Amino acid sequence: MRFDELDLSDEVLDALDAMRFEECTPIQEQAIPAILRGSDLIACAQTGTGKTAAYLLPVIDRLSGTPENGIKCVVMSPTRELAQQIDRQMEGFGYFLPISSLAIYGGTDGATFSQQQRGLKMGADIVIATPGRLIDHIQMKYVDFSNVEVFILDEADRMLDMGFYDDIMQIANRLPRQRQTLMFSATMPPKTRRLAKELLTDPEEINIAISRPTEKIDQRAYVCHQGQKEGILKHLFRTITDKKVIVFVASKLKVKELTRELRRDKWKAAEMHSDLEQSRRDEVMNDFRAGRIDILVATDILARGIDIDDIALVVNYDVPREAEDYVHRIGRTARANADGTAVTLVGEPDQPKFGMIEDFLGYEVRKEEVPAELGEAPAYRPDRKSRGGRNRQGKPSGNGARRRDGGDKSRGKGRNPYWKRRKKKDTNGA
Repeated sequence: MRFDELDLSDEVLDALDAMRFEECTPIQEQAIPAILRGSDLIACAQTGTGKTAAYLLPVIDRLSGTPENGIKCVVMSPTRELAQQIDRQMEGFGYFLPISSLAIYGGTDGATFSQQQRGLKMGADIVIATPGRLIDHIQMKYVDFSNVEVFILDEADRMLDMGFYDDIMQIANRLPRQRQTLMFSATMPPKTRRLAKELLTDPEEINIAISRPTEKIDQRAYVCHQGQKEGILKHLFRTITDKKVIVFVASKLKVKELTRELRRDKWKAAEMHSDLEQSRRDEVMNDFRAGRIDILVATDILARGIDIDDIALVVNYDVPREAEDYVHRIGRTARANADGTAVTLVGEPDQPKFGMIEDFLGYEVRKEEVPAELGEAPAYRPDRKSRGGRNRQGKPSGNGARRRDGGDKSRGKGRNPYWKRRKKKDTNGA
């Protein structure tokens, strides 16, 4: 469906035309009419499917005709980066309309906080905020929510994972009861369902086939020993030149170590993780967008909410914990109808986990040969039991599995007496 087939105003359509948006994505095609009808909505679709436009376009269209001053819409975002991205899209979509927006997030200096304060007192039409920083402003008694018509939760599942439930409820309880509430999420676990039940009234529901990578992503995997990963990574970099790359790893410590190693070899690499000051995170992202950095080594902080269209390669240096995390990570490439490549380095301990990802996808990811100079690689046996691992059904397996009587299979003698001594010692020292 084309956007001009929807019941959007000429001003919104002019903005879309200027931005060269023509065809709706499935989530946009289904969500926009429901929001224009005024319905509450639960929409579940994976990242990169156009959820932001799906709610901003109809909300801008509806609010542009309301005469009241003050805040008319509140959009909740889990991270500063996503709030900034939503605000940038808002500026484009609302270019031909007399509608204002304000982004509220932490990690700023006093001047920025004062600017946010002035914007909230004046009453921007649409406030896009992270929960914690909006609570900070609310507690200073100058935020007026009496004219709010629409409340939007973007990446609701991630906000709950980050522990924002209480903040969300505190904000929601200050809004008018008569409002439209929209919830957008990449996944819909039980806790997200419970939040929806508390906040939404008789909502319409949209489920776009979630957690399946686009066919434009060329997925590959190297089955390797842990010690071969760095050599494979550098081999990949030698074949992908002058293009943006994101490397996902499991921990902040490993991000720092791998980034240092790549810099020693003269790669233009930078690290991205939650330990960085916000000003440094902004600087790194700006350098990455501008091409001053070719490689970002990151934790899952970049798995969602980062909209950069020209990422050529995503590397899972460590296999992600969940299949949906895999989809979010590799979804950073092949955006805006471009092609992209995703490579996963599968160490021996991670074979069962990657096997479960393949089960989830419904197909096997193509396996590449480890470069000969790095030595012999292990066989791929994802069903093989490993210490503390899980089998293809997701159940504990191997020597690390616990018996029902609390014993350890590797000992076969009931409870481990050493474990009991340690527990008793820890308790006494508490």
